[in-house]
Amino acid sequence: MKNKIIYLLAITLIVAATACQQGGSVKEIKLESPLDSASYAIGILVGANNKQQLASAPGGADMNLEIMASAFRLASLEEETVMTQDEANEIIRVFFESAGEKAGQSNLEEGNAFLETNKAREEITVTESGLQYEILTEGTGAKPTLEDQVRVHYHGTLIDGTVFDSSVDRGEPAVFGVGQVIPGWTEALQLMPTGSKWKVYLPSAIAYGERGAGGDIGPNAALIFEVELLEIVK
Repeated sequence: MKNKIIYLLAITLIVAATACQQGGSVKEIKLESPLDSASYAIGILVGANNKQQLASAPGGADMNLEIMASAFRLASLEEETVMTQDEANEIIRVFFESAGEKAGQSNLEEGNAFLETNKAREEITVTESGLQYEILTEGTGAKPTLEDQVRVHYHGTLIDGTVFDSSVDRGEPAVFGVGQVIPGWTEALQLMPTGSKWKVYLPSAIAYGERGAGGDIGPNAALIFEVELLEIVK
């Protein structure tokens, strides 16, 4: 994780340093050769991709790009900097570990508060694991077992409504093993008769826990899924 963050920071520095040197204005940038155009094109693609990735790292969106660009330029020119590379690595490690812990604690508290309120609704059933679900459509088919594969449509969001994954939006159901997904899914699927559509609410402990998943699901995030169990695939 640390190496990935350092890589992302380095890419961001390259983009920021170039912007500082050229003024950042489209009108001020002159593309006078194929090399200039290719360089600019790479900057666009790398910058757009890594802006999103850096923003997904706890604390990454708050970085001071001017300071980053200045340090990048000094290091590239082998001029004196205020810290060594070893010191820089340690500072980055400590910063992102601390930011991650704070984000995880905040997500946990917000998720717990949401679930505590949600479980009071009459239509919500709560299991021993903390899984909460409401039945939108009650199916009449067989319930899958841990060894089965299933075909499902799903729509996943954070508790604030942010969509992080959706087979519905893609227009294509997903097929996977009941025992090959996060614990909350494994539990819910075995409770659902085929043909059912449920809305399930997962505490982080039966979702992705402290590690989160990708850039969209932070540490200790509670998740919401609408799940439609289409069929059991033998």
